[in-house]
Amino acid sequence: MGMPGGVEWILIALVVLLLFGGKKIPELAKGLGSGIKNFKKAVKDDENEEVASTDKVDELDKKSEAKKEEKKEESKTV
Repeated sequence: MGMPGGVEWILIALVVLLLFGGKKIPELAKGLGSGIKNFKKAVKDDENEEVASTDKVDELDKKSEAKKEEKKEESKTV
């Protein structure tokens, strides 16, 4: 079973038109479009948040390494 062909798409469009009417279809398309937009925005925000948290972890690792080096230097001088 593959993708619907041209005739099947026309039948699907006619069924949708009969079920929802001509006035309701633009509202449905608008709702679908805004849903997709919100989904893409959420994915992008999640990626940005992940990058920010990774940057914080890297920063903490660098600080930790600097502290270790300071302690090594202190132990050498004592």
